[in-house]
Amino acid sequence: MRVDDPARPAYPPRVGRLGNRVCGGVVLVAVVLSAHTLAPGGAAALTTGTVSSFGSDQYGQLGDGSGGSSLTPVAVSGLTGVVQIDGGREHVVALTSDGTVWAWGHNNYGEVGDGTTVNRQTPVQVHNLSGVIAVAAGHYDSMALQSNGTVWMWGWNKYGTLGNGTTSNSPVPVQVSGLANVIAIAAGRDQSLALESNGTVWAWGDNEYGNLGIGNTTNHSTPVQVHTVANVVAIAGGRDHNLAVEANGTVWAWGWNQYGQIGNGTKANNVLSPVRVSGLTGVTMASAGADHSMALTSSGVVWAWGQGTDGQLGDGRTGNVAKPVRVVGISNVVDIDDGRLHSLAIESNGTVWAWGLNSSGQLGNGSTANSDVPVQVSGITGAFGIGGGVDYSVVLHSP
Repeated sequence: MRVDDPARPAYPPRVGRLGNRVCGGVVLVAVVLSAHTLAPGGAAALTTGTVSSFGSDQYGQLGDGSGGSSLTPVAVSGLTGVVQIDGGREHVVALTSDGTVWAWGHNNYGEVGDGTTVNRQTPVQVHNLSGVIAVAAGHYDSMALQSNGTVWMWGWNKYGTLGNGTTSNSPVPVQVSGLANVIAIAAGRDQSLALESNGTVWAWGDNEYGNLGIGNTTNHSTPVQVHTVANVVAIAGGRDHNLAVEANGTVWAWGWNQYGQIGNGTKANNVLSPVRVSGLTGVTMASAGADHSMALTSSGVVWAWGQGTDGQLGDGRTGNVAKPVRVVGISNVVDIDDGRLHSLAIESNGTVWAWGLNSSGQLGNGSTANSDVPVQVSGITGAFGIGGGVDYSVVLHSP
């Protein structure tokens, strides 16, 4: 087992990230499409909004410039016209309707993308990016998908996470090698994912636990095709495990499986190539936390599995499970995402719900009490995007 590098904050011992999803990192086809509504006359129109955040602000990840944590949502400073957001470990990326990308928070490795390694308490524009249609945030790296199907990354790169054939960090975007016709991206801790228009999934970066889904544990600094899965429509990256949703509504998973986050009824044994998650059909979207996973079905029902010690599975218990269990108390859900040890969902009425660890107020309900069932985030209506990281959350909502 590799321990986290001394230069970066360590995760809790795995016996016992942020998934982005982390850390948070998750960008799905459905998320990209949800930013569009049908305007009069049938033309596609972007739904734009503002961003609010809550929880820990240790590195400026709340984006309001105060440097102080908040138990309820606060407005991110000076950012409007946003169409999509994602939360990394302790930084956030946002896409605006003009195709530019903005970021804030932790920046020791250049993950904010402004050419520096200075933490940012308010949004700054990512250098040299335009025509972007989707963004994702990993542990200490960030991703952008341009309209021409190319992928760009910046930040931490020790394990080849940036996909440009090197292991050197970059504080400005560099192009991922060898990818074309990409339609969705997802970021894990030190591995990255891309979905091409032909339904194939590509991965690169850290592969210690089978993160890349290629049947071995060899790291790759350029994309390699994930085995087994085909006709994929959505992807998600966790700390050291990943998820893919196929067009037939089944979910597949691979990588680290200490807590059952692969969802096939087993624990402890890592999975080097994708296996089917047990019992799920009709799934349209998936997300991954540090060591837990979620799936959303076409009927608006949410399922979760893996680590549940802080209530992040949302079924009223605090234990690990190796097969999906239904999240209670919410219905008509249209979007899901995970932080490190907490989970988030948006209902069709625009309300936001959260559950799991709440030590810094990342559930946004004015308290620091953990919850093993969903609780409503205070003061948010008209939500259409969410993201989570280590002990904080962000919400995209109508102005």
